[in-house]
Amino acid sequence: MTNGVVLTETNQPTPQGRVPRLQLQGINKYFGGVHALKHVDFEVFDGEVVGLVGDNGAGKSTLIKTMSGAYIPDEGGIYLDGERVTIQSPQDSTRLGIETVYQDLALCDNLDVVGNLWLGREAHKTLIPGVLKVLDETEMERQTLDVLKTLDVKIPSVRSPVATLSGGQRQCIAVAKTILRKPKVVLLDEPTAALGVAQTRQVLNLIHRLKDQGLAVVVISHNLHDVFEVTDRIIVMRLGQRIATFDTATASREEVVGAITGATVASAQDIA
Repeated sequence: MTNGVVLTETNQPTPQGRVPRLQLQGINKYFGGVHALKHVDFEVFDGEVVGLVGDNGAGKSTLIKTMSGAYIPDEGGIYLDGERVTIQSPQDSTRLGIETVYQDLALCDNLDVVGNLWLGREAHKTLIPGVLKVLDETEMERQTLDVLKTLDVKIPSVRSPVATLSGGQRQCIAVAKTILRKPKVVLLDEPTAALGVAQTRQVLNLIHRLKDQGLAVVVISHNLHDVFEVTDRIIVMRLGQRIATFDTATASREEVVGAITGATVASAQDIA
């Protein structure tokens, strides 16, 4: 064990007496002859931000897609609040309170902010019982303003077309869309990729607010500067395995880079 890092998969630092909000145990995933995930354990607690890092092909995206229901694990268990659950589709994941914001955001540029947040689950009001319902624009706008205020997201107007917003604002809208569904876990895939300095700051502040709301947050990122700023723990994937866990407050960037590249593991094996 080095400063803040554990290099074994069985000795994970977890808060005593706490049950993880989301936990994966012994996850294996195969794509033909490729063993993409190898006996991976993972956990994230309420009010915690976990950074998931690793080189390209390390398995982090596959792990996130397993949590989100895009992939079904071949072996292993998934637990929510200590109870084993079955996730076989993104719909299952959403019903359980696990929301994913992918890098491409999946927003509709031609719709305004309200339209994007409520797309596919619009609120209605009844004009003629059993005969006629119409969109409840007033209620949707009210709830949109509430969630944006809670997350301290600043935009010109909730009726602004998404196409007119900056990259940082669009990322915040994508996150707000998930928060409207009252999730328990939020998975963020490269949330600051291709953003400028000011836009990145906006998104990092948003991640802090998600933590303050008591949500369990998982961030995939190649930007270690951002990871060190917003996370409580850093989990390193390499070649389909979880090979290191760091306490962000006590770890150094050199240690994390060493684990990502395999240098730390090789050094530990040489000493042994």
